[in-house]
Amino acid sequence: MYSGKLKEEILDKLFEAILVLQNIDECYQFFEDLCTVAELKSLAQRLEVAKMLVENRTYLEITQYTGASTATISRVKRALNYGADGYKLVLDRLD
Repeated sequence: MYSGKLKEEILDKLFEAILVLQNIDECYQFFEDLCTVAELKSLAQRLEVAKMLVENRTYLEITQYTGASTATISRVKRALNYGADGYKLVLDRLD
């Protein structure tokens, strides 16, 4: 059970809403309404950066492939090393 610093009822409701989505098309519909295009692309970019870091790709390779800044790559790397293991959980399940 997650008990980290973000835990609050309003976030629970958001995550429950995400969990009721049944397919990719529904995700597109919901997230298009919820987020800006830039926010969605940023989230997708961070996930790709995490995947590439787990694959031991270099910052240069990651920047060239994703367009992510070194600051973003560092932030994702810090989350991989010291975060709540959310990236690891998702990446393991996607494999």
